[in-house]
Amino acid sequence: MPEKKDRSGAESLVQALVDSEADVCFANPGTSEMHFVAALDTNPQMRCVLGLFEGVVTGAADGYARMARKPAVTLTHLGPGLGNGLANLHNAKKARTPVVNVVGEHATYHRKYDAPLTSDVAGFAAPVSGWVKVSDSADSVAADGAEAVQASMKPPGQVATLILPADTAWNRTTASANPLPRIQPKAFSALNIDTVANVLKSGEPSVILMNGELTQSRSSMANKVSQATGARILMDTFVGRVQRGAGISEIARLPYFGEMAAEVLAGTKHLIILGTQAPVTFFAYPDKPNYLTPEGCELHTLAERDEDIDGALEALVDAVGAADISPILVDLEIPGLPSGELNQRSAGTTLAHFLPENAIIVDEGGMNGGGSIAATRTGKPHDWLIITGGAIGFGLPCATGAAVACPDQRVISLQADGSGMYTNQALWSQAREGLNITTILFANQRYGILQVEFGRVGAHNPGPKAMSMLDLTNPELKWTDIAKGMGVPAWRVHTVEEYADALKKSFATPGPALIEVMVP
Repeated sequence: MPEKKDRSGAESLVQALVDSEADVCFANPGTSEMHFVAALDTNPQMRCVLGLFEGVVTGAADGYARMARKPAVTLTHLGPGLGNGLANLHNAKKARTPVVNVVGEHATYHRKYDAPLTSDVAGFAAPVSGWVKVSDSADSVAADGAEAVQASMKPPGQVATLILPADTAWNRTTASANPLPRIQPKAFSALNIDTVANVLKSGEPSVILMNGELTQSRSSMANKVSQATGARILMDTFVGRVQRGAGISEIARLPYFGEMAAEVLAGTKHLIILGTQAPVTFFAYPDKPNYLTPEGCELHTLAERDEDIDGALEALVDAVGAADISPILVDLEIPGLPSGELNQRSAGTTLAHFLPENAIIVDEGGMNGGGSIAATRTGKPHDWLIITGGAIGFGLPCATGAAVACPDQRVISLQADGSGMYTNQALWSQAREGLNITTILFANQRYGILQVEFGRVGAHNPGPKAMSMLDLTNPELKWTDIAKGMGVPAWRVHTVEEYADALKKSFATPGPALIEVMVP
């Protein structure tokens, strides 16, 4: 028998994570995590990416896992450090992204003294985590790490938080752990398939509403069902990852504003849920409906989030006689270069003209991202990653993680200026790692969506004090200076021609760049 290796608990944890294929860690460590940091030197298989703020760390883990289809690891410092990263863990939770949080904690014997950084770490973690565990000794750490990876991959994916007291990291152990088998999706219900198939064959107006990872295969199967039955296929407003563009079946997106969503769903007699829930408005508004299923519409579940989505779609294709139908695919249509005013529409058309094949678009463009999304729908095939939980500060970190996962693909980050200020430290990590990211920073110099929402929530007509809370011009943000100060080349553009030139330069040059697009 081989001799058992003596090592620190932290070293055993890093090895267990690597063995479980969780081999990228986004980190912002503190004193309690120094033994984990030291363990990195003993294991070259673990890649560690430094983030200067925990919201960058957690958002990058979300972006990485969405593209790599396996969990990223985060390393944060006690409760306050984890707390700084909660917003993007909330987004990861809503996207059903597999993330393994390793959170340092005071040594087991030190917690009773209520030192300044003592907090309820598990309490911080619980609202965003599907699994939480505190290691109780160095001998259990490796097994806990393997269990955390397994838990994160529980269908459809979740945040798993492992709390690591400092002494369990520095104490010595000979324990190790083998990777645990992945938990498989639950079987779909054959009765649900039959029920939905009969509903669709009835000819009554039906909508299939989808969420989860909308792969090319899933979109094609849904399209075949639509052709066979006349049912409309929609995706939720916020979906973690969508494959779209030429050669892929298109799925329409449910609009953000409740009135528009209600109009799209009007007349529907059967709403069929696949990996999601019945749609509701993003917020409640005075005297407006918040539940969007039309009155008299019947709800049917095809498959739950944790069930075999692909198997359910395959079974439905067969049940409605669509197996021999060829899916309708989007034709490639690359628009010509526009001219004239630079606005969200012309910016979108320009991006679609130059869009690289197999790009990854990360969308936190806010009020000005819509033009780019509309224009690229017939462009070269690409992935589209959407902010799922509404917690802003998602875009720059998510792009960072996606670029780490897919170093040979160009990542395009559509970023609003206000939300970009939440996590602009991600630019530093992009420069440090040499990541192929083009940030398109839409600078309208205000919180544009809040100006729209001001009226929608029924508040009084805003005066100068209220409007000053939504304005970003005093002082003016200069994103080119911010980016260059973090090592990222940057240009400010005012015309379509300047924007086109900057895009060409960025796409032709390895590494990150930022284009500040001045829009009305």
